[in-house]
This record gives sequence, C-alpha cells and structure tokens, in this order.
Amino acid sequence: MMHTTVGWHVELEFEEDDQHTRAAALVRLPDGSEVRSHGHASRHRIDANQPRVGEEIAGARALNELAMQLLTKAHNEIDAESGRTSHPINV
Repeated sequence: MMHTTVGWHVELEFEEDDQHTRAAALVRLPDGSEVRSHGHASRHRIDANQPRVGEEIAGARALNELAMQLLTKAHNEIDAESGRTSHPINV
C-alpha cells in the first residue's frame, strides 16, 4: 500500500502595542483553499510587559479558531459527499 505525505504550512503574524497583541493565522490547503482566523490578547495594566506571552495567547486563540473552522469545513464536506447530516465533529 502506498502512502502519500501531505504537508500544510500555517502562517502566524502578530501586531502589538503596549497593551494588545493581535494574531492572524492562515493555512493554505492542497485543494487551493485558504482558511484564515484571528486571535487577540490584552495585557492588564498592572502586569509586566511580556510581548512573548501576548503572542502565545493571541496565537493560541487564532490557532484554536483555525482548528474550529477546519472541523466545520470537514463536517460540511462529509455532509455534501454523503447527502446526509453527519454527527458533529467534536474537539
């Protein structure tokens, strides 16, 4: 049996100021489609300024949203192919 290796590349970009971090995630799928998502983190005014922590939180939120969109996309494709409503795909 032959196995095919497929790779996906996820891109994350960040915008930051002293109080907020915004993350944008993008994955390009082999079928040519793209899925995009965003995440956000806010620093409380009494917390130390740690940009890496803001990136981790905003990035994780963007990736979580990306995962949910991919699950929904897969769920819709299963339904379209089978002609019936499938069971929800849970994380």
